[in-house]
Amino acid sequence: MNNIKIITYLVLLISLKSFSQRSFTPNTNGWFMYFGTHKFSPKWGLHLEAQLRRNEIVTKPQQLLFRTGLNYHFGPNAFATVGYAFVETYPYGGLPAKSNFPENRLWEQVQLKNQLNAFEVISRFRLEQRFVNSPVLNGSIYEPGDAVFTNRFRLLNRVSLPFNGKVIQDKSLYITVFNEMMINFGKNVAINIFDQNRAYLALGYKFPKLGRLELGYLNQIILKSDGLKIENNHNLQVGLSSTLDFYKKK
Repeated sequence: MNNIKIITYLVLLISLKSFSQRSFTPNTNGWFMYFGTHKFSPKWGLHLEAQLRRNEIVTKPQQLLFRTGLNYHFGPNAFATVGYAFVETYPYGGLPAKSNFPENRLWEQVQLKNQLNAFEVISRFRLEQRFVNSPVLNGSIYEPGDAVFTNRFRLLNRVSLPFNGKVIQDKSLYITVFNEMMINFGKNVAINIFDQNRAYLALGYKFPKLGRLELGYLNQIILKSDGLKIENNHNLQVGLSSTLDFYKKK
């Protein structure tokens, strides 16, 4: 796992070094999200997720995302998931797509959690198989084209710290940060092997039984397929993460 982290961060550093030769376009967005990790037995559970992403905070559509999966918990702080996601992307911001277009996605991940003194540390390793219907010109109009298959690897590292106590528990107020890097690979990938990076800072509160509510800021750097244009997105994020079980514990 450490070797994977080193390789991916080297790719990020190389990509960032060459960003000075490219053009940046800023956008301001709002992401409103629900994440559910719901056990229906001691070992098995469901991942349920919905995200409404808006451009200019709320006024214009950006993306609609639904993601689901089957979790297997092989330890109290570790689980693996396989699942499916659907994403609809709309023209938005300073570098808009030619039309709205869908993406169907399969995904697999492993997520690990550790407690280091008062710091809660989460690492997530995710693979995605993406089928993207990017816009193509059909006569005089643009519309979604045939699905193009690509692969993507995502590495997320997250650290959270409660303001009181040594662990995040019911009624805890906490601060959290994460960084996630995404790397494209496969024969259909253009110049943008480095896909994007997400850096996040938020305040959170853990509600009894319900889960965690976070309000934060995410800076998102996206390298377009031509390797020259870059989106620098400033995203307000409101997210609810629930771990409510779907079965009664004995």
